Amino acid sequence: MTFLTIQDISKRYGPVLALDSIALKVATGSRTAIVGPSGSGKTTLLRIIAGFEQPDSGRVVLQGETLADGPATVPAHRRGIGIVSQDGALFPHLSVAENIGFGIERGATDRAKRIGDLVDMVELDHAMLDRRPHQLSGGQQQRVALARALARKPRLMLLDEPFSALDTGLRENMRKAVARVLQTAGITAILVTHDQAEALSFADQVAVLRSGRLVQAGPPQTLYLHPVDRETATFLGDALLLPAHLDNGFADCVLGRLATDSAGKSGPVDIMLRPEQLQLSTAADMDDGGRCFGTVDDIEFGGALCTVTLRLAERNGGSTLTVKCSGIGLPTIGSTVEVSVRGSAHVFARA
Repeated sequence: MTFLTIQDISKRYGPVLALDSIALKVATGSRTAIVGPSGSGKTTLLRIIAGFEQPDSGRVVLQGETLADGPATVPAHRRGIGIVSQDGALFPHLSVAENIGFGIERGATDRAKRIGDLVDMVELDHAMLDRRPHQLSGGQQQRVALARALARKPRLMLLDEPFSALDTGLRENMRKAVARVLQTAGITAILVTHDQAEALSFADQVAVLRSGRLVQAGPPQTLYLHPVDRETATFLGDALLLPAHLDNGFADCVLGRLATDSAGKSGPVDIMLRPEQLQLSTAADMDDGGRCFGTVDDIEFGGALCTVTLRLAERNGGSTLTVKCSGIGLPTIGSTVEVSVRGSAHVFARA
């Protein structure tokens, strides 16, 4: 069921077109991530949904209620939308309990219980309730900010780069914790982030913006494996782009004959593979069976996931490839390996 509808939203700042006819639907109880390079319009779109900016044209409809119809908008404080920003924006002079309870009426008989329930929901220690924000870690501050936003029982939660100031390990833990809290509370959420991996792991739907336009939206796995264009492919992760000849759903390229996601077409194309689709094995002999071989030029050890740089054999084009593989059973530098491909290649029309 559609919860939020963004319909042909456009916004201009002087000569700069920040958003150009953006259309997006968000399902009830889902998590949507909006990603894009700097200047793509993702923060402007979030601010229009929140009510901090007015669109020049287009509509924002939340649960059947029109929040914006061109410049005519419902004020931000009447939208029932919660916001968690990058710095948390906690009140420094208030305790944790006072920050969380800021949106709860002081005369409410169950105020203390609701604060306690929120503390439990975001997995904070009750011993922290009397502390000030400066006495908390970055992750704890973000949990308080989330609890404060949840205290107002929002219809929609907007997350504006909430994890970007945290260390890598803490970011992952916080992302999982926030996703778990939102799912438990049944709250629909929209995340704006510059971290592609974060978007892919957090969201049910990922929307990619570029130069103020919506390029592609859909499930994370679909966008990662079947991007609409080369720019989206490389933006969402490492991508290997190769020229190939397509024939009845198979592509002939330097790696051999590969299955593709494009049946019934033929002619020159470009194909995309993700580095983790390439698999290395010990080469017993370099026969002429149409197999692909290469020499290991470099290995970048990364623990669970390592990067191996290969120089293909001359008969396979002699080009350089990068492969992602497990840290267990790595080949040695200078050794010859066979390169095989798992899954299918994604096809782009030849530029």
